[in-house]
Amino acid sequence: YLMSRGLTEAEASSMIVTGFIEPLVKELPMEYAVEMNRLIELQMEGSIG
Repeated sequence: YLMSRGLTEAEASSMIVTGFIEPLVKELPMEYAVEMNRLIELQMEGSIG
């Protein structure tokens, strides 16, 4: 659906993942939330394992 609205596959996947983890990230201290978001971005890019 998101791709039919003009988003790339990577953007659509990122939005979906972010939507699922946002409630969890909001409960974390800021420094952990920033690190978690960075690690997820790297994983989505295929940079980790």
